[in-house]
Amino acid sequence: MTEADASAATRPPPRPARVAAAGRSFLAALPSNRRFAGERRFEQSGATLVATLQSLYGDTDGFDDWLLTLCAQLGQLGAQRPAPLTALDAMREAQPDWFVRQRMLGYSAYVDRFGGTLAGVADRIDHLRALGVDYLHLLPFLRARAGDSDGGFAVASFDEVEPALGSMADLEQLTARLREAGISLCADLVLNHVADDHAWARAAMAGDADMRAFFHVFADRVLPDAYEATLGEVFPQAAPGNFTYVPALGGWVWTTFYPFQWDLNYAHPPVFAAMARAMLRLANRGVEVFRLDSAPFLWKRLGTTCLNQPEVHTVLAALRACAELVAPGVLLKAEAIVPTEQVLAYFGEGELRGRACQLAYHSGLMAGAWVALAEGSAALPRQLLAHTPAPPPGTGWITYVRCHDDIVWGVLRPLVEASGEDFTQRVGRAAAFLEGRVAGSFARGAAFQAHDEHSVHGSNGMTASLVGLPDDPLAPIEPAALRRYALLHALALWVGAVPLLYMGDELGQPNNAEAVDAARMAADGRWLQRPRLSLEALALLGRQEGVPAATVGVLRALMAARRDPRWSAVSAPTLVEHPDPALLILRRGDDALGVFHFGHADSALDLAALGAGAGWGDAFASGAADGDAVRTLAPWATLWRFRNRE
Repeated sequence: MTEADASAATRPPPRPARVAAAGRSFLAALPSNRRFAGERRFEQSGATLVATLQSLYGDTDGFDDWLLTLCAQLGQLGAQRPAPLTALDAMREAQPDWFVRQRMLGYSAYVDRFGGTLAGVADRIDHLRALGVDYLHLLPFLRARAGDSDGGFAVASFDEVEPALGSMADLEQLTARLREAGISLCADLVLNHVADDHAWARAAMAGDADMRAFFHVFADRVLPDAYEATLGEVFPQAAPGNFTYVPALGGWVWTTFYPFQWDLNYAHPPVFAAMARAMLRLANRGVEVFRLDSAPFLWKRLGTTCLNQPEVHTVLAALRACAELVAPGVLLKAEAIVPTEQVLAYFGEGELRGRACQLAYHSGLMAGAWVALAEGSAALPRQLLAHTPAPPPGTGWITYVRCHDDIVWGVLRPLVEASGEDFTQRVGRAAAFLEGRVAGSFARGAAFQAHDEHSVHGSNGMTASLVGLPDDPLAPIEPAALRRYALLHALALWVGAVPLLYMGDELGQPNNAEAVDAARMAADGRWLQRPRLSLEALALLGRQEGVPAATVGVLRALMAARRDPRWSAVSAPTLVEHPDPALLILRRGDDALGVFHFGHADSALDLAALGAGAGWGDAFASGAADGDAVRTLAPWATLWRFRNRE
């Protein structure tokens, strides 16, 4: 246990008088018709809020005054919450694990690439509903830095929409239409940093000492060099190092990502308060889920990687408590692309278990599945799932096949090295396969941020291109490629509480080849998996032709099976041991068995030996010969079996 861990474990509980004063401050700002609910919510979450904030900031001067001011601000935000959203809050409070039981299907997209504008996104609601989507993650749409903005993740204002995408009024209209369609909107809340043209940064450069304290600024290189000794690099080629000299500040500012993204100083209480208010203002506009971008980087400690520090989880638990007081229907999702054993803490640890984020990305499963596809062996996902404890009740995994970012291979390093293997060699072979650098590869991906052909950082590419589907949507489809597509999506849908589709993947869109994006791709290879939603593919889907009809058909069949009550939403997937290393076999409760065949050759499966023969039926089958006893599985086959209803 580190010194920080020990301190967190032994922190004293907040004084009852301090909690009571905070409650009075919160309730005084609520109108009389909301005080009863406010009292109940503060009774449930108020002590957690005070305890977490006391742990983080209790030793700072003026803590009690700051705490009372924050609680009053939370009460004001609660008073401003629109009636349709308070009604939604009440429904979800009655069933806190609603998002698990709902068997949700998520979809992630860029506003401009999906619908052009927020109003255009509303015009695509019918497409989403036809897929069965009830959770829409729109990648950054808030006003971003002028010029390069890291795809919108360099936020210049939390209270304005990027003008080319619409306005805050458009956002409120969109969230209302999505609610009517039964779709929850997820938005990015970039926690770690703001753009260098954000009002806070501009004020700091103008000499405002209070705003300068919002950032980590160093007069010389002594401390930055000491930190650099143990820090990694997010973009080692495009943005090496973690500090940038800013003449207007007369010093070096911490910039983990790009030089124009300034890290916020969460050891400074006003930073937490400002970000909590920003989140809740967006919640009051109808955002129902927040993807907490860059969460692992929030707390800095000399001599460490400054990742996943204990205070990070305390900050997130405090944000959760703020949401529970003001907008309890809102979910928090951790964007923690770190090894799986480190992700579990984002659900909350110790006394805060289950009290931090409700959702977290299972990036290890995503990366492990791609390695399995390249290796022809289920060994890595087997090992990964065997060492993945079930998340706390009322929480769950976000699972996915691809996203807007690269496949981050580093999340697999501890797992691979724990088995005594060389990470660079093993994962490097898989990356080379997916990047088409191995003879016989079916994949058309590309390396990302690799210093040379022997280094391993990340890989880019759309799902269709990585599994070997054709670039031409009307070209003949190789059955094996469609089986690979089904296999990966079937695994994500089986394991996750909220499986997430990435825009264009449902249509089998290939890598981005648009000439207008060539310069972007040259500067940042991740634009390879950021094509615009294809109007041609949508038209083909409407006519039930080509690749789009085939891929959407797979997804609809999988979703129909997943929404069958025999597939247990509240049971964690359990691993079934099997001698064939190509097979990953998982149960979901007592009545559902999933078989995922990563091998490159046929495999025989004895269903009777698994207790899923007679009396069971196929809920989904791809590449599996008919029968109830021994089944022959083609390479990359998927088989879901459910117990027959009596």
